Amino acid sequence: MKQYLINKNSDELLLFFAGWGCDEYEFEHLQSEGDVLLLYDYSNLNFNFDFSKYKKINLIAFSAGVFVASIFNFDGFKIDKIDKKIAISGNPYLFDEHLGLSKEIQELLYNVNENNADEFARNYLIKTDEEWEKFHHSKRTIESCKIELNSLKELYKTNKQNIKDIYNEAIFGEDEPLLNISAQKEFYQNRLHYIKNARHSIFFKIKNYEQIFDLTH
Repeated sequence: MKQYLINKNSDELLLFFAGWGCDEYEFEHLQSEGDVLLLYDYSNLNFNFDFSKYKKINLIAFSAGVFVASIFNFDGFKIDKIDKKIAISGNPYLFDEHLGLSKEIQELLYNVNENNADEFARNYLIKTDEEWEKFHHSKRTIESCKIELNSLKELYKTNKQNIKDIYNEAIFGEDEPLLNISAQKEFYQNRLHYIKNARHSIFFKIKNYEQIFDLTH
């Protein structure tokens, strides 16, 4: 895994598991009051970070990051407690045909390339023209994204029995195009919150990370 720290010299940390193909540039418009550790590129799950200075840790996982956080070994990093855990546009059962990515959607992701990446983002991630003007593609290569997708499938295959539903709340755009929204209601039940006029990425409906927690009230 790669990591990017927004350091505000705070004793509170937001641990953010980003989605497939993401990096820090995709979220650079978001402000933060406390520290944010953004994790991305799940070609492997190795990284180093000292969590000991933080008195409070919250977790947000987005898209494929919802699965990764659900199998992550927090005990190995001596994280005793995470106060709030929010899933955004994702399900722990990432490659389940009903709850996760269907075979058709997986094929769609594998077919994203340099020529159609904008079209994919505009049709599946972003809902409005105003959001599209703010959208920043990650700076990762298409090849790195395909390697990551293969790694995620292998992680899912070898860790399916270790998946845990760790989330207090879940947030989805009402116009979610990549996952079956009815299945998410079935899975998350009264934990599920909808964002109007939004597709897969809800991050252009907010200005800072803290607002995400307000969306669940």
